[in-house]
Amino acid sequence: MKFSRHLFATLLLPGILLQSNCTVSEVGSKTKDGIRKSASFVSSNSKKAYQSGKAALGFAKAQKTKSKPMTVAKKAFGEMPDGSKVSEYVLTNAHGMQVSLLDYGATVKDIMAPDRNGAYANVSLSFGNLEDYREKSPYFGCTAGRYANRIAKGAFTLDGKEFKLAANNGPNHLHGGERGFDKHVWTARVSETKTAVTFTRRSPDGEEGYPGNLSCKVTYTLTNDNELKVEYEATTDKPTVLNLTNHTYFNLAGEGDPTILDHELTLYADQYVATDETNIPTSVDKVDGTPFDFRKATVIGKRIEADHPQIKYGKGYDHTWVVTQKGADPLAHAATLRDPGSGRVMEIYTDQPGIQFYAGNYLDGSFKGQGGKVYPFRSGMCLETQVFPDSPNHQREDGWKSCVLRPGETYTHLTVHKFKAE
Repeated sequence: MKFSRHLFATLLLPGILLQSNCTVSEVGSKTKDGIRKSASFVSSNSKKAYQSGKAALGFAKAQKTKSKPMTVAKKAFGEMPDGSKVSEYVLTNAHGMQVSLLDYGATVKDIMAPDRNGAYANVSLSFGNLEDYREKSPYFGCTAGRYANRIAKGAFTLDGKEFKLAANNGPNHLHGGERGFDKHVWTARVSETKTAVTFTRRSPDGEEGYPGNLSCKVTYTLTNDNELKVEYEATTDKPTVLNLTNHTYFNLAGEGDPTILDHELTLYADQYVATDETNIPTSVDKVDGTPFDFRKATVIGKRIEADHPQIKYGKGYDHTWVVTQKGADPLAHAATLRDPGSGRVMEIYTDQPGIQFYAGNYLDGSFKGQGGKVYPFRSGMCLETQVFPDSPNHQREDGWKSCVLRPGETYTHLTVHKFKAE
C-alpha cells in the first residue's frame, strides 16, 4: 500500500510541474520562500504582540521625542543720537514661548505666553520702535535704578554725609532720576549654555547724585518650564544705596486689551506699606479689613475705587506689600495673577522683602503700543519686587531691609515669573 502511494506521487508530480511550467528546483525554491515569508510574518506579528504586551504592562520604554531647540536671536532695533546701536534679543524655548529683550534699558519688550488653547499673545506692554522708548516710555519693561521707586525729597544721608538727588516726581526722587538705568544702552552677552542674555553697565561715581562706581548686571533666562528668571548682581567701590527691579506692565489678556481690572490677583502678604499723598511711606499696616487684602484671589477692579485714604493717595493701587516669608526657601511666592478670559496665569517668586503693585493709574490712552492699539487707563499693571520705598531714609529701622551696599559686598536679587494656563 505504501509502495502504491509513492508510485502514484511519482507519476503525478511531472504532470503538475508541466501544467505549472515549474521545475522541481523552482518548486523547492518557492516553497522555501513561502516558508520564509510566513516565518517573517509570524515573527513580525509576534514582536508587535510582544511589544504591545510590554506596553500594556508598563514595561515599554518611552520613545525619545526630539524637542525643538532653545534659541537666542539678535536683530537691530534702532540707533541712539550718539550713533550707539540698539539691539533686540529674542529668546525662544522648546515649547515656542518667547521673550524679547532690548539692550536699551536692559528692557523686557515682549513676552509671548500661551493661553488655555495654546494660542500665544504678547502679555507685556511695549513699543515697536526705539524713538517711542526714548521719548515716551513710562518705564515699559525697563530695569529701574540706581534706586527704583521713591526717595523722599530727593535726599538721603549715608555714613553722616548727605546726598542730593533729582526731584523728578513732585517733591521726590523716582527710579534713579532724570536719566536712570532705563535710559542707557547696556552691554549684552548671550549665554553659550542657556537661553539667556546678560546685560552689564558701569554707573560712575556721582551719576544722578549717587556715590560710588557701581558695576551691575542683569541676566534674563527663559526656561523650558515657561519661567522668566531675572537675576541682578552689583558691586561698588564706595558705600551707596541700591534697589533694582523690572518695570514690565502686564496684561495677561494680551497687550492692547483695554483693562486689567478683570484680572484676579493674589498677594501673599499680611501687611502693606502705607504712604502720604506723595507716595512716601508713613507706616507698615495690616491688610485686614482694607481694600489691600489680596490674600485670597480678588478681582482687581472690585475695590480699586474704595473710599479709603490710601486708595486716594495712590489714585488706585500704587503700594508695596510685605512679602510673607515661609520656611527656609529664600524664594517666597509673592503673587499670582490670573486672567479668567484667556486662562493665562503668572506666578511670581522672589527673595525681596516687598512687591510693588501699580495698577496703571497714569496710563491715559496717549501711548500706542507696537500692536497698533492705544493703552488706556489701567490697561497694564506692574508687580515690582524690591525693598521698600524710601529705604535710604529708614536705615536700621525694624522691618526695613537694608538697601546699603558697601565695598567688598555683592548685591543680589532673584525674581522668577512662571507662566502657565488653566
